[in-house]
Amino acid sequence: MTQLSEASRGKTTKEAKQVAKREEISVEKLTNIIAKGRVVIPFNPIHSPEPIGIGEGLRVKVNANIGSSMDRADIDEEVEKARIAERYGADTIMDLSTGGDVDAIRMEILKEVNLPLGTVPIYQAAIKAIDRHGSIVDMRSDDLFNSIRAHAKDGVDFMTVHCGITRHSLEKLKIANRVGGVVSRGGSFLVAWMLHNKEENPLYAEYDYLLELAKEYDFTLSLGDGLRPGAIADASDMPQLQETIVLGELVKRARKAGVQSMVEGPGHLPLNQIEANVRMEKSLCDGAPFYVLGPLVTDIAPGYDHITGAIGGALAGWLGADFLCYVTPSEHLALPTREDVGQGVVASKIAAHSADLARGRDLSIDREMSSARSDLDWEKQLSLAIDPQLARQIREERVPKNEKTCTMCGELCALKLTKQFLENEGF
Repeated sequence: MTQLSEASRGKTTKEAKQVAKREEISVEKLTNIIAKGRVVIPFNPIHSPEPIGIGEGLRVKVNANIGSSMDRADIDEEVEKARIAERYGADTIMDLSTGGDVDAIRMEILKEVNLPLGTVPIYQAAIKAIDRHGSIVDMRSDDLFNSIRAHAKDGVDFMTVHCGITRHSLEKLKIANRVGGVVSRGGSFLVAWMLHNKEENPLYAEYDYLLELAKEYDFTLSLGDGLRPGAIADASDMPQLQETIVLGELVKRARKAGVQSMVEGPGHLPLNQIEANVRMEKSLCDGAPFYVLGPLVTDIAPGYDHITGAIGGALAGWLGADFLCYVTPSEHLALPTREDVGQGVVASKIAAHSADLARGRDLSIDREMSSARSDLDWEKQLSLAIDPQLARQIREERVPKNEKTCTMCGELCALKLTKQFLENEGF
């Protein structure tokens, strides 16, 4: 039985009980939300990771993308990236590998990291299509579904599947006159395949079969945004809207089949369009968990896109997005390094926590940090920092003359001065 099926019967799984405890929510309330499909627990029993909940009423979660490319494929490096992501506080990891021994990379990550793992099976199907048939557009429907089954049998907990691209939505794309075109890698594979073969997207045409696989292995569908805007100029356009409408229909079909699903979203959005996009997804997809890439709020910051993504992610999270896919400084430039992974996770964790604060969650953590600052308790400040290692490094590299202050103000420390006089006056 799946997480959704059990919740629909009023049964609470062991994993749901663990999530309820961590989220400080009643088991009964959480079970009810899961039954409605508004919270998912990506948990393939073959893998059995640490269970986490994503969705309505829970803390905003962060995903870290890793994975090899055809230009750089080092299994040890990718496993280390996964460990770094876990260490810095990522809630899930996605393996997007396209180079080297993709199966071995996935299996090592599953073995080494105790977080839910996501994949995009069409990547591997495309690689095999090139090897076997000479081209991605010669990929067979069976190639794609065999890849999905293989990932499920390995223990993958959630999979991005671009089911919402249809022949009808391609007509919208044709007249959209996009600046950025199709930036989703999986989406581009399917667009090319559909145009070449003049056939419907197999993930849409054979969606019922996909649901059977998801139910058999209890993996969560992450309904991909293959037509997401990859440029600010393309934000909230007709192809994106059309795909979201289709995904809303597919969410309902998944729930009816007892399969957990969440919906992926943009992409590149200006700040003034984020609220409308979150509300649109929540309305069209009946409150399904919303998984956003960033969103990036400007196109002009290569090298700093972890910041542009965090700005958009904080606002999206406050407005109702449930799951932030991190962006690294290497976005649009290169395959992320180990250091990029750490920076990307921290930036998105800050965004997620900022959103949680605005929702009224975890206020005590910031209050505790503020009290430690007021008391000039440096050890406590460092221990509470979202990145204690970096905070400690900065503190130790710039040692003040007075250990109670810092080198910014020294003896002119506002807290030190006012604390002394306020205490003398009985405040």
